[in-house]
Amino acid sequence: MYIPTQYRNENLSEVKEFLERNSFGILVSQVDGKPWATHIPLELDTDKDGNDILVSHIAKANPQWTQFSEQTEVLCIFNGPHSYISSSWYQEEEVPTWNYIAVHVYGTLKIIDEAAVLDSMHKLVNKYEKNSACPVAIENLSPKTMRQIKGVVGFKIRITDIQAAKKLSQGREHDHPRIIEELNKRDAQAASVASAMTKSNSA
Repeated sequence: MYIPTQYRNENLSEVKEFLERNSFGILVSQVDGKPWATHIPLELDTDKDGNDILVSHIAKANPQWTQFSEQTEVLCIFNGPHSYISSSWYQEEEVPTWNYIAVHVYGTLKIIDEAAVLDSMHKLVNKYEKNSACPVAIENLSPKTMRQIKGVVGFKIRITDIQAAKKLSQGREHDHPRIIEELNKRDAQAASVASAMTKSNSA
């Protein structure tokens, strides 16, 4: 994606942390010569050789998987907080803009077997159930329920490139206190941008 130099985030550990926190992404590939996108959790992991990978699964009813190829690069898009920025919050006249955090991950995809899919499901469920009042565990689900695994196709994506954008009013640091104040008056999304700006300023 196009990222102006001042908005590029090249801190890999920070980007990985972002991917772990914002793992519900968009898998983009080609189906019959047209772009096809599926919204799914794409979990960051490492393979046996220590390479960074993304792991997920989609329904067999989704035609996207029928054209998966190990030779074809796919794109995974991850969105973080974003918000409109009014130029009325600036000390000087300027056009309004938008602050956001986003990561694009490119990689090559390989279908995995049922045992690997089940292992990935254990990790996925345990990650998101750990703060539940009554957590669900894959191992406690009935064989009838678990037969649904037959209806999915699991895959791993070996990461070949990461492009990370963090646009948080860089170059307007003198306006940050007012921008953060105004963002905190808005919705949760805007408040998350304010929090990211505060964190970035203190780094």
